[in-house]
Amino acid sequence: MDRDIINIKLENELDIVLAYKRAMQLSHLCGMALANQTKFATAVSEISRNVLEHVGHGNIKYSIVEKEGRLYLEGLVSDRGRGILNVEELMQQRLQPYNAKGWGIYNSRKLVEQFSIQSEYEKGTRVYLRKLIPSNHPPITQAIIRGWIEQFKNDDDISPYAEIKNQNMQLIELLDQLREKNIEVEYQLEEIKRLNKELQTSNLEISGLLEERDKNNEQLISINQELDKFAHIVSHDLKAPLYNIFSLAHIIEEEVQENNLIEIDKTVRMIKKQASQMEKFISDVLLYSTAGRHNISKEEVNLPELLQSILKTIIIPPHIKVIVQPDLPHLFTEKIYLQQIFTNLISNAIKFNDKPLGRIAINYRYAQNLLQFEVADNGPGIPLNEQEKIFKAYETGTMHRNTSTGLGLSIIDKIIQLKQTAFWVESKGNNGAAFKFTWPATDILKASMID
Repeated sequence: MDRDIINIKLENELDIVLAYKRAMQLSHLCGMALANQTKFATAVSEISRNVLEHVGHGNIKYSIVEKEGRLYLEGLVSDRGRGILNVEELMQQRLQPYNAKGWGIYNSRKLVEQFSIQSEYEKGTRVYLRKLIPSNHPPITQAIIRGWIEQFKNDDDISPYAEIKNQNMQLIELLDQLREKNIEVEYQLEEIKRLNKELQTSNLEISGLLEERDKNNEQLISINQELDKFAHIVSHDLKAPLYNIFSLAHIIEEEVQENNLIEIDKTVRMIKKQASQMEKFISDVLLYSTAGRHNISKEEVNLPELLQSILKTIIIPPHIKVIVQPDLPHLFTEKIYLQQIFTNLISNAIKFNDKPLGRIAINYRYAQNLLQFEVADNGPGIPLNEQEKIFKAYETGTMHRNTSTGLGLSIIDKIIQLKQTAFWVESKGNNGAAFKFTWPATDILKASMID
């Protein structure tokens, strides 16, 4: 359905004003919004001005056309000029001009839904401008179009000044609408930025939680592995003394029947020894499992008195001599930690000393803002290939596997990790071993005791 409405000859600027006005009127009658009315009228006036500038005269025809079931308001601007030589090039480049010329065509193309040019040399140019009519448009019948035509015939003469002023007012109104849209868009952009920032923060928090979860999972796997080993070692090491106690109980029953009191006494002492080993193993297990897990408060520690107290609780054979450096410092620290460390180190030095004249030396020195303590002995020493192994839980090395739980050094290692200091052993050949650990110098109570 193609229906012609009106033709306007383009011969002067007043005709361009009229073409603009008719474009605004027709687009309004077709139900277009003000913004689309202005776009269509502007596109028409741009092409009409090109005709006047390059040819001098032409024609514009307004029609209602139907394409693929949709209605369009069409403005056909034509002239009988020499034509546009590079029209194909313009179309291939999407009508983008390379110089000052061609901007009218380029700008008009952006303002309408359908735009096409037909141009032949010495035969003129035809430019089709089509603006889509809304689907909820008012009725457009032939009778209504005839009414539009009659209305245009009865229009008063056009005042160029009044019409241009009216166009300017419409443009100002359109600019105000665009300004409001821009403000709305800016607000939406700020909101999007804010939401993106919140999303980034949430992503970082989620990443942190995922990393923490992975770390906790790794710790859980490590703890489970340690628990498996713990259960195996505990069951193995407790079975042996329990089995021995069970066997010794049977021996007592037999000795009771024979009334052999001397053998009963020997057997009872053996049972006590087995029970003592079990009690020591259980105590070590409890110490290892709780080392570093409690928030222990600090207190004043007189280190010389603490060591003397420890030495009184340990059975020291007559052939072993323990020498303590006399100027040990006073500390404000966790007393139970130092008690556990020195008790284990001194006990091990006594237990594993194989020399006829044993010697144990307890020393300290101040180095690199740390206190460095040392418990050295003249025992059998520790082979180089076992010096790392002995610090692991339930590992005692080949020399002492049957006489120790293998937890003492692990307890110390846990405490040292909690204090964030260091613990190591130095041993060469058969010349004994020196176990060394560092302690924060900030725990010193009397600074005057530092050399």
